[in-house]
Amino acid sequence: MDLSTLRYAESHEWAKLDGSLVTVGITQFAVDQLTDVTHLQLPKVGAAVTAGQAFGEIESVKAVFDLNAPVTGEVVEVNSKLATDPSPINADCYEAGWMLKVKLAAGANLDHLMDKARYDEQAASDGH
Repeated sequence: MDLSTLRYAESHEWAKLDGSLVTVGITQFAVDQLTDVTHLQLPKVGAAVTAGQAFGEIESVKAVFDLNAPVTGEVVEVNSKLATDPSPINADCYEAGWMLKVKLAAGANLDHLMDKARYDEQAASDGH
């Protein structure tokens, strides 16, 4: 996947726009900070998500963190394989480890999210 085509939230989720559908996952930086992801809680298909608000939780050997929606809309698909085996997130967070597909709400867009260059700057400062 060409990471320069993605948009990024400050909370380390990525979003890939395809028409009015947005695929959502977490970034490699987030995976590296979490270390091994052991459990994932995702919303059900049909759930509404709001940009900047929690849509689920991710648990690692270190801690539990909220997952925040990068966009506003309705969940139309969930990567159900991750419920029983979250290891694809550790191995391939941009392809096999995607989490949700969200149909954008009317008027919603990705303009508030960062491009790759800006996200890389933020991740570098977050990593100290």
